[in-house]
Amino acid sequence: MNIIDLKSIKKDYRNKKNVITRALRGLDLCVKEGEFVAIMGRSGSGKSTLMNIIGLLDSNFEGEYSFKSKDVKNLSGNKLSELRGREIGFVFQQFNLLKKADVLHNVLLPTVYRSSGGDKKRAESLINKVGLKDKIRNKSNELSVGQIQRVAIARALMMNPSVILADEPTGNLDTKTAMEVMDLMIGLNKEGKTLVIITHEQDIAAYANRIVLLKDGLIDKGGKRR
Repeated sequence: MNIIDLKSIKKDYRNKKNVITRALRGLDLCVKEGEFVAIMGRSGSGKSTLMNIIGLLDSNFEGEYSFKSKDVKNLSGNKLSELRGREIGFVFQQFNLLKKADVLHNVLLPTVYRSSGGDKKRAESLINKVGLKDKIRNKSNELSVGQIQRVAIARALMMNPSVILADEPTGNLDTKTAMEVMDLMIGLNKEGKTLVIITHEQDIAAYANRIVLLKDGLIDKGGKRR
């Protein structure tokens, strides 16, 4: 089953001088449930634009997008937000943690607008899963960069999403820590999570089952499976 199905996706940007730049030029992409896909490309290839569309952060595009067989192109902002919060877990290069909050409360952030007795227990379980049980009460500014990224991964898993979408998840990490984070990602994929990572690093993309190469807003047919 395709969990992500993009057809003929086009996206333009217009600058202040009314000059149009076409970021995506009729792109087709399918991601199957349980797949691990790495999206690569040079700066300006359309990676960030594609990530925003896949992540339901941008609905202002031409073409068709089905998520779990549901047409999302014309959903309202509230419906998109609800779907995104339920189905997609984000891991960002800049982490986006609250510096003055401890690990537990950072992982609980996705649940801030609901009240569930099981949320704290699940958060604690996820913190243990990423190897930070002994850091649960530490503030994020007391952690190493690698530990911070692990907190971000635990937070992304909090709502039990269908897809983990990671933007340069190892971009700020040293080689050893990057490998540890990717081993964690592989473990999540083996458990059945669908993973889509955006990266410019070939050795990181090599962890995926399939590499999608972007060039000038289209998929280069050099994309390959591992």
